[in-house]
Amino acid sequence: MSLVNDSVLAKRTVRAAERPDLAEVRDYFELLKPRVMSLVVFTALVGLVRAPAELHPVLGFTALLCIAVGAGASGALNMWWDADIDARMSRTASRPIPAGRVEPGEALSFGLVLAAGSVLLLGLFVGWLAAALLAFTIFFYAVIYSMWLKRWTPQNIVIGGAAGAFPPMIGWAAATGSISLESVLLFLIIFFWTPPHFWALALLKKDDYARAGVPMLPVVAGDDETRRQIVLYSLILVPLGVAPAFFGYAGTAYGVASALLGGAFLLSAFDVWCRREGAAAVAAARRLFGFSILYLFLLFAILLAEPLIG
Repeated sequence: MSLVNDSVLAKRTVRAAERPDLAEVRDYFELLKPRVMSLVVFTALVGLVRAPAELHPVLGFTALLCIAVGAGASGALNMWWDADIDARMSRTASRPIPAGRVEPGEALSFGLVLAAGSVLLLGLFVGWLAAALLAFTIFFYAVIYSMWLKRWTPQNIVIGGAAGAFPPMIGWAAATGSISLESVLLFLIIFFWTPPHFWALALLKKDDYARAGVPMLPVVAGDDETRRQIVLYSLILVPLGVAPAFFGYAGTAYGVASALLGGAFLLSAFDVWCRREGAAAVAAARRLFGFSILYLFLLFAILLAEPLIG
């Protein structure tokens, strides 16, 4: 952390300590990154439901709760470590720590307690393989990605994307006590989805990342290289998205939908490649970012719904 931002954070921390009533429940809830948590729980649910094993509903709920809490712990630890970066970026400056509503030490303790509790409960009540995967996911996101990759390499999102790709594998392991090709496919879909999704956002927030000193690809390699990488990763992602149907893990409805959604994803990626200047470039990146969220949600929603509708 820079000395300047450490000083700013220290002053905000003093003000927060002088006003112990400043922090509210919603501030600690915000530390959990609830939007990210919701995606984690949803993809983990798909892994849990699509696994070829039945898990008692109470144990299934316990598994999802532990995965959600573990994801929240990762978010809290990430916000604790990245408080200096968040203070410099317009979209994150109002987060609880840089805004002075929560002390950094409190966020650290909060995250560590949630991490330990979620892993132990998942191991004791559901299974130790799922617990080990959850522990590794928390470690990967908080230490490998947040403390190392994010600040040192433009490939931070590529490698760090593994943290967000583990939840369906954890859900699968919770139900079966094992890891299989199907769960690996779900992992790979999210893993290769992450770079084009976040690089579309990085094109929109390049100045923010540059100001914070984060070596995102557009800052280090430029917009054109970022657009090229978006297309390349999209070309890998689309066949992976169809792969569950190809391997017989999903049905015809998923196969058709994933092919159509993949075609739309590729068109959006090529649109970003073609539109390189002015408002058209901004609009293309914004469309890809928005559609990428819809793409992943629909793929997993169809996987979740197929067994229910036969």
